[in-house]
Amino acid sequence: MAKDIGVTRKEADTYIKNYFKLYENVQNYMQNSIENAKECGFSQTMFGRRRYLPELKSSNFNLRSFGERVARNMPIQGSAADIIKIAMINVQRALKNKNLDAKIILQVHDEIIVECKENQALKVKEILENEMESAVSLKVPLVADAHIGKTWFDAKN
Repeated sequence: MAKDIGVTRKEADTYIKNYFKLYENVQNYMQNSIENAKECGFSQTMFGRRRYLPELKSSNFNLRSFGERVARNMPIQGSAADIIKIAMINVQRALKNKNLDAKIILQVHDEIIVECKENQALKVKEILENEMESAVSLKVPLVADAHIGKTWFDAKN
């Protein structure tokens, strides 16, 4: 973190400690995620997809630490991956149901890239936003922001 944000290790450590003081439930959640994974032998997404973590029982400190990082991150990152997969299925189904000459060509993290005819771009954009925002129902809204461009670069700018 120190390197990423251009501060000393001590400053980064202070930043992290202050963050956890301010948001103590985040630290509790992270510690509970590790403890639950140690107890069960796996971590899981909100949809029940599991990642088994034999690393948590390793006598090797580095391997065990890796397992703990995975146990903390997997529920959130894995759930995000599950959500984007659900959205992709729903987008593909909607494109087909609307008889659009469009196809998903790439998924990157939380983005779905669709190739389509220029005259169908606005309809495809609408489908993308609707299907991504309604992929799952959470306590907080999912917000999708779709863009149109001749290239992925153009659409991002």
